[in-house]
Amino acid sequence: MSVFCPVEKSFWLQKVCESNYRKLLDLLPDLSRAGAVATARTMGRPPLYLRLLERSRYTLLLELSHDFAPEHGRSREPALKIRICLDSKTAEALSDHCRPFVLDALKKEQARAVLDYKWSLNYFLARWLDHCLAKNYRFGAWQSEAEPCLATA
Repeated sequence: MSVFCPVEKSFWLQKVCESNYRKLLDLLPDLSRAGAVATARTMGRPPLYLRLLERSRYTLLLELSHDFAPEHGRSREPALKIRICLDSKTAEALSDHCRPFVLDALKKEQARAVLDYKWSLNYFLARWLDHCLAKNYRFGAWQSEAEPCLATA
């Protein structure tokens, strides 16, 4: 994957999060009425799996993963946890399968390290969403009864 490291990283991080929100809307147009789980399939590719972890009035916490070899047990990667802010129309990646949440990873680091960490997660999300859209993944209806949401506020 190519690397893009802008000078005004905080400004561009906000722009990437706004772009990620729009891309998620392309994948799942009915995002604000999210149910428990949704699956997107496209020919010859692993399913894309979306699970609602938490819901509040203005935010959602989702996990987005490919489901590799579902017939042989679950292997979901990259298991990106994404906070969706419905009012500000942003989607921020918080962690993935091999990287912990920002605050857990960088408890005593300087602000620059936190910004770099957030940038790498969100730039990855942007590129991955581009890939998913280019491969024609689209989510249909949410399934409410399959797995309940972990938390609501």
